[in-house]
Amino acid sequence: MIIALWAAPRSRSTALFRSMVEHDGLLALHEPFCNISDYGSTTVGSREVRTHTDLIAALREESATRTVFFKDTTDLRYDAVLADRRFLAEARHTFLIRRPDEIAASFYALKPDMVCSDIGIEGLYELHQAVLDAGGRTPVVLDAADLVTAPAEVLREYCDRVGIAYRPSATTWSSGDRSEWARSARWHTAVSESTGFTATSTAYADTVDNNAALAAFSEHHEPFYRLLAAKRLVP
Repeated sequence: MIIALWAAPRSRSTALFRSMVEHDGLLALHEPFCNISDYGSTTVGSREVRTHTDLIAALREESATRTVFFKDTTDLRYDAVLADRRFLAEARHTFLIRRPDEIAASFYALKPDMVCSDIGIEGLYELHQAVLDAGGRTPVVLDAADLVTAPAEVLREYCDRVGIAYRPSATTWSSGDRSEWARSARWHTAVSESTGFTATSTAYADTVDNNAALAAFSEHHEPFYRLLAAKRLVP
């Protein structure tokens, strides 16, 4: 099967990806759609693919013999995914949200020329609705706040919902960079230095409280966050 984790950026999604790497038997892919958009290609198994349509085909082929898990962020829009009703219906789509004001401050610290869509929550909601419209199974929605305050409980329920065996040891891992995110390593410094899920927060110079643009971005995405949060898995 194919398990898709669609995440808002800066939502601790790479930490969740790192946890899933600890599950034996999974082919775990880090931001394959984003890699094609940003860098022109991505690797699936032993092959290199260069279009989103070919990527979906490669995911299907690999999933014939093993479970494929990928995580991607929705600061970009993936038209090929939204247009493929079979993929929307057949894959097990899951979603990771975070409060938009927190995303705004974290994203801005790394990319000060960010735009409103970079928050990604509206894109998550659009994709969530597309899965339902295509007749897909009810998606699992996780909130980053729950993930770091009750990681074992959230991961146990998440694994049960998507149909894989939960491994208690997957809540921790060895620190260090991973080849899967080498291209975008500057975005993943915190998880590279981590050994598990942590609820620590960072103090940012620019936040919604002192930056009007960030406040506007957050306000735009807040309704979509609330709609998804109402469906979230509660540990």
